[in-house]
Amino acid sequence: MSTQPDLLYSEEEEALRAAVRDLLTDHCAPADVLARVESDTPHDRALWKSLAESMGLAGLLVPEEQGGQGASHREAAVVLEELGRAVAPVPYLTSAVVATEALLACGDAELLGALASGRTIGALAVGLHLAPGAAFPAVSVRDGLLHGELTGIADAVAADVLLVPGEDGALYAVAADAATVTAQVSLDLTRPVATVRLDGAPGRRVGDAGPAVRRALRAAAGLLASEQLGLAEWTLTETVRHLKERKQFNRPVGGFQALKHRLAQLWLEVVNLRAAARGAADALATDTDVDVAVAVAQAYAAPVAVHAAEEALQLHGGIGMTWEHPVHLYLKRAKADAIAYGTAGAHREALAALVDLRAP
Repeated sequence: MSTQPDLLYSEEEEALRAAVRDLLTDHCAPADVLARVESDTPHDRALWKSLAESMGLAGLLVPEEQGGQGASHREAAVVLEELGRAVAPVPYLTSAVVATEALLACGDAELLGALASGRTIGALAVGLHLAPGAAFPAVSVRDGLLHGELTGIADAVAADVLLVPGEDGALYAVAADAATVTAQVSLDLTRPVATVRLDGAPGRRVGDAGPAVRRALRAAAGLLASEQLGLAEWTLTETVRHLKERKQFNRPVGGFQALKHRLAQLWLEVVNLRAAARGAADALATDTDVDVAVAVAQAYAAPVAVHAAEEALQLHGGIGMTWEHPVHLYLKRAKADAIAYGTAGAHREALAALVDLRAP
């Protein structure tokens, strides 16, 4: 018997939000993010250390007996909302969620503890575009050594350990310095992707690849909606603020009825996105109707996040088109997220199959 999802935030979750937002306000200003993505080191290691080690957020999904915080996907979702609001260039989704979920499926306590501490960053060597349940490429395994190439691996350039699927059906932990990681041209400079090449790299078997990858991608898709929610909320809030301050014909631009209607429509979309994202996070936390909740969230989240970022760029006028204004970072993240862990169309197809409403 299914229970009603709890879409409200608890006092503890609001306290967590406030702590993360304060940290990001102090250490992840838009100008700093812009400067970093123009450099050869897009990831903010200092910010990651504060989030992961000082605040213990890398281990939210890891049980306490394995070195984590023993929290749930609801708390991880709150963190991702705030990271989305700041387009923070840290590998939280890829390490603290995706790689961690894969290891939880495998039961590898050693690596789980390392990732939970934040001192080790992990990356699942599966393309960022793959949806839960999709077939995924694997490398060949000969005499215990791994050979092959995998592309589109998010945050691989920041990883210390790579979780690599083998053609024998196993998942292997490979030290990142044993592989050749080559950055690819990424639309979203705050979450770069890379090619991983293995030429006889040694790997340690940690479990079965199939269940681990499916679990990891399902959690990734579900919690990605919270990141998209944070992004959409920031772009809406900043657009409203700008239109209140910007004047034309000696009156605030936001007073024009046509713009009010656009913002009202966008606000309704963001409110609905919040419900979908919270529903997915709660379903993952309670293990209730997870596949349906995740598919619903991702079928809705991507179009809303892209729409919010596009409206923000357009309604900021000329300054929104400049490199110096951060809105382009949000549009690029929204566009990249729209194909991450399955497109909206792929999730709609999955949802139709789940509820037996297939096309004729």
